[in-house]
Amino acid sequence: MKKNLDKTKLTDKRYLIPFVLITLLFFLWGGARAILDVLNKHFQDELHITITQSALIQVITYLGYFLMAIPAGVITNDYGYRRGVVTGLLLFGIGSLLFIPASAMGTFWAFLIALFIIGCGLTFLETAANPYVTELGPRETSSSRLNLSQTFNGMGCFLATLLVGQFLFGSERESGDVSVPYTFIGILVLVIAIIFSRVDLPEIAHADDNEEHGSNVMKLLHTPIFVFGFLALLAYEVAEISINSYFVNFVTGEGLMDKLSASRFISLALLIFMAGRFIGSWVMRFVRAEVMLLWCAVGTVVCMLLVLCDLGIVSLVALIANYFFEAIMFPTIFSLAVRGLGRLTKSAGSVLMMTPVGGCGFLLMGIIADRTNLVLPFVIPLLGFSVVLCYAAHLVRKKSNFSFPS
Repeated sequence: MKKNLDKTKLTDKRYLIPFVLITLLFFLWGGARAILDVLNKHFQDELHITITQSALIQVITYLGYFLMAIPAGVITNDYGYRRGVVTGLLLFGIGSLLFIPASAMGTFWAFLIALFIIGCGLTFLETAANPYVTELGPRETSSSRLNLSQTFNGMGCFLATLLVGQFLFGSERESGDVSVPYTFIGILVLVIAIIFSRVDLPEIAHADDNEEHGSNVMKLLHTPIFVFGFLALLAYEVAEISINSYFVNFVTGEGLMDKLSASRFISLALLIFMAGRFIGSWVMRFVRAEVMLLWCAVGTVVCMLLVLCDLGIVSLVALIANYFFEAIMFPTIFSLAVRGLGRLTKSAGSVLMMTPVGGCGFLLMGIIADRTNLVLPFVIPLLGFSVVLCYAAHLVRKKSNFSFPS
């Protein structure tokens, strides 16, 4: 009986402090990624660019994920989780402070350079933190544990869009200086980097931990169920990031609300998103993660179909409801993809952290919106959630009986 109870625990006492510290990082990068959804409309108005051009914000930031995921994995694999985290925080802080000269220059490309550096920093943070959380406790509760940590990611998203949106769009006469919130973020992140440079994060030992990262990556690429998980996570990132980035453009373009109301409304949606992760974390202590993922995937597909039907307020409600259903997807897919990988976990984490490059999918939505109408672009997230649905259905059908390389 005691053994069964232990399997429902989120973490062990010896890992409690590392778990709390790492979970706080989820709040930081959640806010950093959510601000991008407000920046799109801000730069469109201030720099007089199109939706397609503003999509470069997502493209450049998430290109940092694609280019730096493997290097981040090498550093984390060779030097440990703590150094991976500190490296990420330093890049994050430097990139944020670069908004000061970028704002003085007033050119779009200067902002993009700063955002690229931030993206590189976030890659290190997520590459280290996501797999680390899955290791800090029983394997059976890894999905629940990561969902709980990701709840703080949702809290960061909510507060960032609410506060930054209010700051940028709160005055009808002029927009706020975007360097102000980034300066505050940069200073805060650098202080946290100093703190993490002095704390001890215990490494989780596995057999043959000294194998080279490149060799581990090749083993992962020959593990079909991991590859399927990678594709599902990539498809989810395409859908989730594209919706967030397009939200303000959609509701303002359809005449449903003004920019300030839209920024507040997306904050409400992200609050629902956070609640979805919290509830999902609790439910998955009793329901298999793959079953939960399946039902949520069905919910997102139905919501996207309703949005594409262009039913006015019904479509808007469906768009908001989608945030609840998609909430558990990233941490659940991630934890399922690395489950049972042992010594390959760090390398798997770095490969999976290439998937935020799916945020470039917003560029496709922008192109479709500029050339057709504001509703049709939602076919992109529909396709993404459909891939997640197929992945979840496959896991449920196979009853999680996977085999991994020895």
